[in-house]
Amino acid sequence: MATLIAVNVGMPKDVVWHGKTLRTGVWKQPVAGPLMARSLNLDGDGQGDLAGHGGEQRAVLVYQLDSYRHWQEHMKRDDFTYGQFGENFTVDGLADDEVCIGDRYQIGGAVFEVTQPRVTCYRVGLRMGEPQMAALLVSHRRPGFYMRVLAEGQVQAGDEIVRIAPGPEEMTVAEMDGLLYLPGHSRPQLERALRIPALSPGWKTSLRALLDDVDRGPGTVGGNSGLTPTSPPPAWPGFRPLKVVRIEPESASIFSLTLASVDGEPLPAALPGQFLALRLRPNPLAAPAIRNYSLSGRPGAETYRISVKQEPHGVASTYLSQQVKVDDVLDVAAPRGTFLLADTETPVLLLSAGVGVTPVLAMLYGLAAEPSQCPVWWLHAARDGENHPFADEVRALLSRLPAGRSFVSYSRPRSVDRPGIDYTVSGRLGIDRIRGLGLPPDTDAYICGPVAFMRDMTAALEACGLPSTRIHTETFGAAPAVTPGVVAESTRAPHQPAHPPTGRPMSSVSFARSGLTVPWHPDYGTLLELAEACDVPVRWSCRTGVCHTCETALLSGHVDYSPEPVDLPAEGSALICCSTPPADAPADVVLDM
Repeated sequence: MATLIAVNVGMPKDVVWHGKTLRTGVWKQPVAGPLMARSLNLDGDGQGDLAGHGGEQRAVLVYQLDSYRHWQEHMKRDDFTYGQFGENFTVDGLADDEVCIGDRYQIGGAVFEVTQPRVTCYRVGLRMGEPQMAALLVSHRRPGFYMRVLAEGQVQAGDEIVRIAPGPEEMTVAEMDGLLYLPGHSRPQLERALRIPALSPGWKTSLRALLDDVDRGPGTVGGNSGLTPTSPPPAWPGFRPLKVVRIEPESASIFSLTLASVDGEPLPAALPGQFLALRLRPNPLAAPAIRNYSLSGRPGAETYRISVKQEPHGVASTYLSQQVKVDDVLDVAAPRGTFLLADTETPVLLLSAGVGVTPVLAMLYGLAAEPSQCPVWWLHAARDGENHPFADEVRALLSRLPAGRSFVSYSRPRSVDRPGIDYTVSGRLGIDRIRGLGLPPDTDAYICGPVAFMRDMTAALEACGLPSTRIHTETFGAAPAVTPGVVAESTRAPHQPAHPPTGRPMSSVSFARSGLTVPWHPDYGTLLELAEACDVPVRWSCRTGVCHTCETALLSGHVDYSPEPVDLPAEGSALICCSTPPADAPADVVLDM
């Protein structure tokens, strides 16, 4: 008979970590006497980051004495106390390789159901004083698990734990954890897991993404799409020379360049929504400028077309518009990106503003090539006709779609702009316009434009009932930071490190979207820690190569890992939380961040 050994609770508190203030509830302490287990939490307990912990599906975290003994032996430690692993219930029994997702238990006066394994993040390592703890929990197959409360009631240390119903499919916590985090995602196991009603929605979304990859066939994508969006491997490593064969104006501020291979051979096919990274040298005495530009032409064409907005003080756009001529050769990385048109037979909404039209135009090309029989809405916001790129091109493509619909808004139409012909309405796009479309709930929306525009359009679509999982956005600049638990601080523009290590640099690291190149020294630790020292926006959660939140496109160069990730990233990408430029063969690294 399994037994509840300790009930542990704790409210979030602020701690100092790596020079930052962190809000966390990972410090749990045993309590004496009965305590109410409620639908969202135990009385007296709280979480600092509700996006990753707590809530109905993760109301109670469970960890086992057998795992305590395992870690004491493995880590040669004898200082553990109940709640050491951030758990609410310390139990004797209920091993991760025996408890199944969907098992139901009576504990004291409450009834619980197992919903998912623990999602390991850096905070358990913070509590343990072991930075690698998140990776160790997965690799040693001892994650612990969450339960939801089916019937509220009192619990206390000493209560017997009685299984009152087995989980369907009998998939253990350890099996489920390995299915997501470890290499090898078999179709039978994924289908088996998705048949479990009790499995939390977040895990189901991740496993469906893995199943979609299995359906696409081996070699079509890499990495772990259950943890982060993935794309096919890049067609070539690093940068290669491509020749400019055409330059065309598209609007008052946007122009297009068509690129071809130097030897005249067809270029590898690009996918609708992908972008190219260009390495430019406006100043031969300075570090190259690396910029990303979305592909705006027909996917599968033998050449690539990118479209560029001339920024008033843009170094790269000014160089491309004033210095680059037909027959010039540019350094170009292979098409990349995860803002991709899904291969599904569902309605599509393409929503853009300004130069954000470029990736969704490529998607429109892809839809018109079939042509798609599903409804396709084209929504574009521009200032006026002079600043409305690709208008004729879009009309021609929409005419091929049996259910294509166009809605164009001009915020400041000119007297020569024709309502009903050049544009649909004057003014800005808003929730009333979105609601009037009558979008079906299975519509996939693709949004690109200024950050404020994408934020507002995402909110409008969600308010109209479109699930967030069907709303896809593309950011031209640096991606927004993901630093769970870190108390928000004032942001600084990316910069050279304030206190660089002494000694000769081994190589350089370029953060392409941030426009920054930094000499690399091993003293920085990892590529993630270098980015943090430069205030480059970063994304991470586990910091040990498990969760893939930090996965970043590696535009050029190679990396070494320490520790080795439990599942490698996609080809052409790197997990920056546990990687460095190679020590034995130093080479410059270019990251898409």
